Amino acid sequence: MALTPEAKVKQRVVKQLKNMGAYYFFPVTGGFGNSGIPDIVGCIRGRFFAIECKAGKNTTTRLQDSHLEEIRKQGGVALLINGDNAHLVEELLKDFL
Repeated sequence: MALTPEAKVKQRVVKQLKNMGAYYFFPVTGGFGNSGIPDIVGCIRGRFFAIECKAGKNTTTRLQDSHLEEIRKQGGVALLINGDNAHLVEELLKDFL
């Protein structure tokens, strides 16, 4: 089964997170979950991070933007990653650590 374009972005992100030794998970939304939560959340060296993954140049929804902004307000790192910058996750996170 072929991966979707967004799944390919997530795969590239996960590879870098593993290389960094980060703790991360994919939150489940729906049911009792919260909509708009970033695709990947985790912690590295005591810093909370959240990553919203998009295929191509796809953009976030207003609700997703709201969650990413709240994470930033609370001192966490919130990234929007797509096919163009997926190779930069490790570099982008290191800038905040």
